[in-house]
Amino acid sequence: MLIDTHAHLDYPDFANDLPAILEAARMAGVTRIITIGTGVESSRRAVALAEKFENIHAVVGLHPTNVDDEKGDWLTEIRALAAHPKVAAIGETGLDYHRLPSEKLSSTPAISALQAEMAQDAEAAIIDGAYKAAQAEAFAAQLDLAAELGLNVVIHQRDAWDDTLAILKDFTGKLRGVFHCFGNTPDQAREILALGHLVSFTGIVTFKNSELVREVVAVIPASAFMVETDCPYLAPVPHRGKRCEPAHTRLVAEKIAEVRGVSLEEIAATTTRTAESFFRLSC
Repeated sequence: MLIDTHAHLDYPDFANDLPAILEAARMAGVTRIITIGTGVESSRRAVALAEKFENIHAVVGLHPTNVDDEKGDWLTEIRALAAHPKVAAIGETGLDYHRLPSEKLSSTPAISALQAEMAQDAEAAIIDGAYKAAQAEAFAAQLDLAAELGLNVVIHQRDAWDDTLAILKDFTGKLRGVFHCFGNTPDQAREILALGHLVSFTGIVTFKNSELVREVVAVIPASAFMVETDCPYLAPVPHRGKRCEPAHTRLVAEKIAEVRGVSLEEIAATTTRTAESFFRLSC
């Protein structure tokens, strides 16, 4: 029995064959799925799926790369959705500096190339700073909400490690987070485990060039991680490049079992217990 702790079942990729996708997951031993919201409308769809299917739970929140897309009082909307009995956490929220708005800047007209470069650097600093500030504000607001409601948090972090931890440290002891799709170093994993948080692994663990992830998998305590797909993204080998789906959780777990030198049954049992505790799921 496995739990896919991070899926995006509300995405259009699954609109035409979701019942078949869920049956394939069941046949692979993936008995429960956590579907993750990335904004207000996405979170509404996630809750609707949780209402429709017994084996689905929802997480509601605003993804950091979507902070400029939400209009109005989005936090009030997320708060209302979080009251649903099948909402298992807040998220995914966090910080993502991978693609900053300044990358879209064109050259600024100026007298000289040096002046143009200086003007563009100044403009980049302003727009990137505003974007990062908006992400930080949304992240802190969702952490506040989670702490208030007694829920844990699904964290997205990309190229923003120090800033993410700086914000998260203020909530130590108030909530727990899971750093989904973890791809950082063993030392960084130990850093967040010391703060009481968890990690989860995706199909990246099966990729040929992902030795760093497998290094973390090999040394992390058995009770400190969960498994996920992040579907429709990051399909594991041998499905890489195709649509990922919840059934692939089994392939992730099998690779982790191989790396750790234990049975699939052991990985399934420990990650299921961890997920049940973190998301407050009934057994």
